[in-house]
Amino acid sequence: FSGADLADGSCAHPTIPGRVSPLLPANHVTMTKGTGLVHTAPAHGMEDYSVASHHQLPTDCLVDEGGYFTEAAGPELKNKNVLEEGNEAVIKMLQAAGSLLKEEKYVHSYPYDWRTKKPMIIRASKQWFVNTADVKAAAQDVLKKVKVIPTSAMNRMLEMLDRRTFWCISRQRCWGVP
Repeated sequence: FSGADLADGSCAHPTIPGRVSPLLPANHVTMTKGTGLVHTAPAHGMEDYSVASHHQLPTDCLVDEGGYFTEAAGPELKNKNVLEEGNEAVIKMLQAAGSLLKEEKYVHSYPYDWRTKKPMIIRASKQWFVNTADVKAAAQDVLKKVKVIPTSAMNRMLEMLDRRTFWCISRQRCWGVP
């Protein structure tokens, strides 16, 4: 059957009792990337976040900064590492609920940390947005105090700062991390 046949449908959440999940169309899900029917994790990827925002879904993040399930994920998953024992726990929960149709090993295309060579989980974090005009003026003032070689590059940088329409100052990384 066509995916359109599932439009406006819903399904029971496989691990959170009483939770209903809507079936939503998403252009980024294609037959070449999977079955076309996948979970959406709005707090863990830009495409999923866009779909959730369009349908006014909450951006629940069930994973903490260390990569462990939070209390909101349920007592069976709380404090389990998502990429390690958390995976096994979810598989056991699906088996117990009779919701696991097939299990097989899959190499996911996670981004990798350049230092540890371990996979990273993308997760939403809170952002603080400030008045763009204030940031722009401060950035231009500070830039004028920097010795730029060649000096002709200074004007190009000031013009680039002037044209910038969106600003987000991120303090999510430790200082010194590229």
